Parts: sequence; structure tokens; C-alpha cells
Amino acid sequence: MFEHLSVTQTRQLIEKQSPLLVDIRDRQSYCQGHIEGAQHIDNESLPDFLARADKNRPVIVCCYHGNSSQPAAEWFNQQGFSKSYSMDGGMVEWALANPLVSSLDQSGL
Repeated sequence: MFEHLSVTQTRQLIEKQSPLLVDIRDRQSYCQGHIEGAQHIDNESLPDFLARADKNRPVIVCCYHGNSSQPAAEWFNQQGFSKSYSMDGGMVEWALANPLVSSLDQSGL
């Protein structure tokens, strides 16, 4: 079963345990701003992520508001990750008090 994390708890876990950060928003939103170290995951990149991911590391799933990340976090749990989390409030809440990293590419995404 996945667990819920507040934005504050997410920041603390990032600082202490170096979890995998998975951002499931659309690519354009991810590129405009995401948590440093987060990986954008979509249906195309998911198989490669699963093949390479260290399932002993906790995984935190981020989305827009903390809703879509809940079933995704449960799914990662079912795939054998030791701990999976959904970040409550999503990137909307994260951005209120924490920095975002932009990864805009030359195509304008």
C-alpha cells in the first residue's frame, strides 16, 4: 500500500533518503517546472524506467494536485517497489514554497 506525504514530508525524505522522484504530469508541464531530480514518466518511458529503477529505493509520485499520483503510487507498490508515496497537494502546492527546475528544450516545450 502506498502512503501519503505532505510537501514538507516530501522535502524531508528527499534530503534524507534520496528517493526516486516520478513526475506523471504532461511533458510540457514537467518541462516548465519540476522538482530537481524528478523524472518525467509517461506510457512511453515507463518500461525503461521499470527496467532501470532500483526498487529498494522509495518512489515518490508527483502530479498536478495529488490526485492522479495516488493510483500511480499504488501501481508502483504493486510493481515491487519497497515504498511508494503520493505527494499530497501535488506540484501546485510544492511550487508555493519550493523551487522548481525548468528543462525547456529548443523545440519550446
